[in-house]
Amino acid sequence: MSSHQYVERLVNLLDPNANQILNMTVDQALAAVESGDTVGVRAIEGHFALLSKSGQLVRMARSLGRPMRYFLAKRTEGPCLIVAERIDEILNFLKSEGLQDQFHPSYTRMVPAHHVVELKLIGCPDPNPVNHRFFAPKRNQLPTDLDLIGARYIGALYEACTSWLKAQSPTEPIGVLFSGGIDSGSVFLVLYHAMLKAGISPSRLKAFTLSVDGNGDDAEQARSFLKQLNLELFLETIEVPASSVDYRKAIAVIEDYKPLDVQAAAMGIALCEGIRHRYPDWKLLVDGDGGDENMKDYPIEDNPELTIRSVLNNVMLYQEGWGVEAVKHSLTYSGGQSRGHVRSYAPLRKLGFTGFSPYALPSVIEVAEGIPFIELTGWSHDKLYALKGEVVKRGVKAVTGMDMPIFTKRRFQHGAGNSTAASQLFPESPVAYRKAFAEIYG
Repeated sequence: MSSHQYVERLVNLLDPNANQILNMTVDQALAAVESGDTVGVRAIEGHFALLSKSGQLVRMARSLGRPMRYFLAKRTEGPCLIVAERIDEILNFLKSEGLQDQFHPSYTRMVPAHHVVELKLIGCPDPNPVNHRFFAPKRNQLPTDLDLIGARYIGALYEACTSWLKAQSPTEPIGVLFSGGIDSGSVFLVLYHAMLKAGISPSRLKAFTLSVDGNGDDAEQARSFLKQLNLELFLETIEVPASSVDYRKAIAVIEDYKPLDVQAAAMGIALCEGIRHRYPDWKLLVDGDGGDENMKDYPIEDNPELTIRSVLNNVMLYQEGWGVEAVKHSLTYSGGQSRGHVRSYAPLRKLGFTGFSPYALPSVIEVAEGIPFIELTGWSHDKLYALKGEVVKRGVKAVTGMDMPIFTKRRFQHGAGNSTAASQLFPESPVAYRKAFAEIYG
């Protein structure tokens, strides 16, 4: 090769087996991404991270359910684009090429969910990537009838679970990460119903609940939930010592430092480790992640950056943050659940499980975004927080015929142990999390 010849390079470290595409082949999905047709990419249903290269043009797209990072390295002969799930995978590749001096974790980029990202490998200066939205649900499409809203919302959840079930081995056991809360509870009941409707034995199904040091409200809540429906035999409590909950380990697994996400991930890792120890060959785990984001069910008072007007006036605020064009959008992490879903995905992946989050699918989010939240709540915080339980309870009744118990919302890290466990296990200051993250890379 002559010294002036220019060569661009693409290194794809993504695991194709981690995609869960429910309605088409992987080749069809890749063709949609390669074409750049946002309508075609929107038609992909499931969790995915896909990229294509045509000449110097690279296109990347992902759903909420799977992370997708990239890093552009400089070489004398031309740029090298590395695409991977994780920051440490990118670093390890750079080390293998002797390019690690170019690395810093903040130089990596996360493909924002629900966008096709176009990047041209044309060298110096590098052009900025261009983002084309492929998922833009319309707001306020539904009437104010809560029975109809619930039936549509949980109906979409049921269709997602049914499609996923069809793609699984008929003998593979299925676990639900279960607290007895609204999201995990509805997912469990809908999966149970879908299995019965499909003629699948529900003996394959378990509800796994974490209990730290034999304490915690979640274990009691989970038992009460299932007992009320005469389904208590499906419950399996995973008891772990407090020493197994390690926020530093969680930071390394999710490669992030946001306290609430780290705390949830630490509990998730402890639960997954407990399941793996008990069942070495278990594969499939389902969770309710995304339900809070869909129904805008976070305490606005805890976040000084938010008001009820910003929450209700912005499309998918909790799923995407302020958006890719906003000043506060993180290029390294993306925003909202587009960033935070790693708290659910990474622990399962680390422990060898295949996870599924039906509430995070576009078909389910689309129904949620069509709910007329402003009209239903009149800008009332209390009405907003009560709405999720009403919608889901009515929807589960309409779809499954079961009367689902509704309990007060509680975060995973607060329910898995006793009332003081979280304060003992996790630092209060965000600085401690940032420091632990920085120490990973020296």
